Parts: sequence; C-alpha cells; structure tokens
Amino acid sequence: MQFISTEWQSTSTAPSDGDLEICALDFDGIVHSLPFPCHKDGSKLVDQSGKTHADIQPTHWRIWAHPR
Repeated sequence: MQFISTEWQSTSTAPSDGDLEICALDFDGIVHSLPFPCHKDGSKLVDQSGKTHADIQPTHWRIWAHPR
C-alpha cells in the first residue's frame, strides 16, 4: 500500500500522472489554492480537462482530494 501525503510538496517534485491541487502566487504575491485540479504536461501545468495551460507561478502541490 502506497502512502499518499496530504501535505504540500515542492513544485519540483510534482508527478506527471494524476490530478494535483496547486498553490500559486497571485498578482499581489499572496498564495492561493486553485479551485480546479491540474496535471503536469511536460514542464507545464494544464487544467484537468487538458485544454488550457495554467499561466501561474506554482509554489506547492498535493494530490487533488476534493470531490468533483
């Protein structure tokens, strides 16, 4: 059984598979959690639908655990 941490992790360790909850800096430098799941596409983040690249400055990630 693999343990999945609910703690925030460094963006440098974000996996390429699965939905992620992302924290990012807003224009005022305040960190917010995005209200939708994202996943990695190479070195970029895209929304869960895979259609839109998220133009953000991610700071942390964790496994998306919210109901859809």
